[in-house]
Amino acid sequence: MSAAVLLARHGSHDEVGAILSGRSEIVLNAAGRAEAERLADRLARTPLTAIHSSPRRRTRETAEIVAARHGLEVLLVDALDEVDFGAWSGRSFASLHGDPDWDRWNAERATAPTPGGETMAAATARAAAHVASLEATGGTVLCVSHCDVIRGVAAHFLGLSLDRLLAFDCAPGSLTTLALAGSQGRIVTLNEVPQ
Repeated sequence: MSAAVLLARHGSHDEVGAILSGRSEIVLNAAGRAEAERLADRLARTPLTAIHSSPRRRTRETAEIVAARHGLEVLLVDALDEVDFGAWSGRSFASLHGDPDWDRWNAERATAPTPGGETMAAATARAAAHVASLEATGGTVLCVSHCDVIRGVAAHFLGLSLDRLLAFDCAPGSLTTLALAGSQGRIVTLNEVPQ
């Protein structure tokens, strides 16, 4: 059995690039809805067998825009949820700049903890296990998730240390494609931004 897993980052919202939103319920803004529409356009001819989404509102909204074109229901999957950033959630990136724990987190994602949240390794493990389980279903599954979670899954299947997580981008509304076969994953596209 083989499967394709399309990892899509949710569209933009008003905090992108300014606030560490974490597990907040912020909604897509107009740009984010347009990004989700472009993603839906890009996937219009792709025969999706299922659409899975993180439970966060911004991911659900993105997934629902794509699902409307395919007549599919969106399945909420906790394993695709955003990293639990603990006490950092809701803080501005400007306020985190220079914090030694934040600097360590960004340099040593494989081992650095979050304050009262989860590790990058734990977030990656839950998401990668879900993605790997989709091989048994066959077909093409869209999974709508979050920047760091998608980066972690990509790093996992590339065999990269999580310390290298910031070596590649994951833009809002972007698509990263994995091919799964025989418990192996191969990155087909990384950070494809539909135009």
